[in-house]
Amino acid sequence: MKSTACAAPAALRTPAAQHSRQQQHCRRRLAVAAAAQQQRPPAKTTGRRRGKALLQDVALKPGEQDDELLADVVRDLRGGIEAVNMVQWYPGHIAKAEKALREQLSAVDMVLEVRDGRCPMSTRHPQIPAWIGSKPRLLLINRKDMVGEADRAAWTRFFAERGHAVQWTNGNMGDGVPKVLEQAAQLGEKINTKRSARGLRPRPVRAVVIGFPNVGKSALINRLLGRRVADSAPKPGVTRQLRWARIGGDVDLLDAPGIIPMSFKDQIAAQRLAMCNDIGEASYVDSLVAAAFLATVRALPSGKQIARRISERYKLNVEDYQEEEYVHALGDRMLNSEPERAGQRILKDFRTQALGRICLELPQQYAHVPEV
Repeated sequence: MKSTACAAPAALRTPAAQHSRQQQHCRRRLAVAAAAQQQRPPAKTTGRRRGKALLQDVALKPGEQDDELLADVVRDLRGGIEAVNMVQWYPGHIAKAEKALREQLSAVDMVLEVRDGRCPMSTRHPQIPAWIGSKPRLLLINRKDMVGEADRAAWTRFFAERGHAVQWTNGNMGDGVPKVLEQAAQLGEKINTKRSARGLRPRPVRAVVIGFPNVGKSALINRLLGRRVADSAPKPGVTRQLRWARIGGDVDLLDAPGIIPMSFKDQIAAQRLAMCNDIGEASYVDSLVAAAFLATVRALPSGKQIARRISERYKLNVEDYQEEEYVHALGDRMLNSEPERAGQRILKDFRTQALGRICLELPQQYAHVPEV
């Protein structure tokens, strides 16, 4: 009996017992708080307070479902939030590669900047002019086969007016590559002439190939070298480190991973990168980007013809719907009511030219931009 009496106080001091007492104390406090809440009169909800709440959580309360005006406001808020956050992607290997690239630029003589012909201004990295300074730059507009002749001519004039002679290329087939080699050799001669004037011996010219992910840099390098030395695939992020390769005895080429701005302040440009598969798929929602694609092509001068091709391909008239509604309707009609699969289908058909050759940007949209 004595031992039992002594054991009881010790048991109350064990962690399990203390935890049980804490739980009981918490339950009592919650019960008191709930009773007080029931007795308290409901707080008044002003329009201003409700508006602030909607900015934090875009959702209607049960009693607000029938308010058409409030429903319209919520829809606009939700659309704005989705548009702002539609695309955001900056993987760690790109940050590391950008740092290494900037360190190598001091040893480079010229820059070959590659852009996607379907969005030549959206694939412009805003920091490149500051990084390269006065170094010569050749502007290569890739995916020549995906852009119509009239659009190519318009963009060529646009860049020429700003002092840049561009070269249209197709890295997969080699179109434009001989001209790039010729231009690089000419720049190399000028650089070595200046070296000779300073009493320095001629040497192979060092060039770096830079651009956004998946714009075709590695495919172009393989064509320039006449052999496969750089991995190439139709998706962003294949090249992950800097590599040097020599073109004959005249030019050394540095292949750099794709680089992108740390944050996409221009979400329109970011959406176009997603449409063209120039950015990681994990950074966006297919259905939203597909809807943005439909809105983009609808505003083009050739929008009527493109709309007709889309309607004929999917047997669903695109003119009868708003863009996001069309993606959902297409999913309901063809893809087991899955809008993401419908978005993927539309984007794939654009990327494979099943919808025709489409340039997403117009030079007049950038008439106010002096630096390209």
